[in-house]
Amino acid sequence: MARSSTASVFARAYERNLRALTKATLSNSKRIAGQVQRAAAKRLKPPPGKGDWLSGMAMGPGGARGYHLFRPAGLQLKPGERLPLMVMLHGCGQTGRDFAASTRMNALAVRQRFLVLYLEQDRLAHPQGCWNWYERRSGKADAEAATLMAAIDQACMLYPVDRDRVALAGLSAGASMAALLATRYPNRFRAVAMHSGVAPGAAKSPATALGAMRGQNVPPMPSTAVGKAMGAAAVFATLPPMLVLHGDADAVVAPSNAVNSAAVWATALGAKPGLSRNMQRGKRRSMRVTDFKRKGRTLVTLCEIAGLGHSWSGGASKLLFSDPEGPDATRMTWAFAAAQFKAAEGPKKV
Repeated sequence: MARSSTASVFARAYERNLRALTKATLSNSKRIAGQVQRAAAKRLKPPPGKGDWLSGMAMGPGGARGYHLFRPAGLQLKPGERLPLMVMLHGCGQTGRDFAASTRMNALAVRQRFLVLYLEQDRLAHPQGCWNWYERRSGKADAEAATLMAAIDQACMLYPVDRDRVALAGLSAGASMAALLATRYPNRFRAVAMHSGVAPGAAKSPATALGAMRGQNVPPMPSTAVGKAMGAAAVFATLPPMLVLHGDADAVVAPSNAVNSAAVWATALGAKPGLSRNMQRGKRRSMRVTDFKRKGRTLVTLCEIAGLGHSWSGGASKLLFSDPEGPDATRMTWAFAAAQFKAAEGPKKV
């Protein structure tokens, strides 16, 4: 009887523990499911801006990548009219929606009548949401770049995009991927803006990427070595003009990368630096601006921003990687791209 009673006690205890474990598991499952659901809803929720937040997915050598296209509200297009496209590449730890909210590029798109494409990194491709711009040795970077081009092509096909007026802009890892896209497909873009990115050609693997972020790997500067630094495309095709923005207080990506980016790009384009000038608007942070020109045309502009960390300059307040005290990088990026669109059109016929 004692054995039977003891076994009965253990059986009841086991059943109680099993019920408690089942209840806790179901409760945790519901909580986790709720967190995932809320995160997904937030990602799909349109950022601020009067217009449509349109979702899409493209396939390529690097797998599938999602994107969102912002279309300003109330567009009245003339027959056959097509609009400029600004392609935006977020940084690590961000989504396209985060980047849209920080930069407020959508609000500018409404005023200036252009479309904005936000490419989305898949967390399966990188756990922190970084673009694999540095994986050149393994081929992963080029495969991802080709996939992003598939997304851009899809957007150009589905929406009224003027393929002769497409520009790129990115922050941090997005800036480095923007530079890679511009070197791999130079004839597809009229301008590229790198904000707080690593110099083109400074890394080919995860190990060298860390060194490059610290400013240790300087790409070769002589014109004969530019091809090695940036890929064959730099030698055989004309690169799009580049705007480089970087804070001199950036503790994530060394500010020396900005100087190296401008120098490598300018060398490839045969542009020479002019005198640097200090600029400041109101109480915003000051910046030192250097233009690199060829035959009177500005092909590279370097903006070194005083006191700015690893953040989008002039971005919305209270958001990660966004500094409202800096000069307006969104406005500067669009102004630079618009100037290149106009230059590419050539002089108007009288």
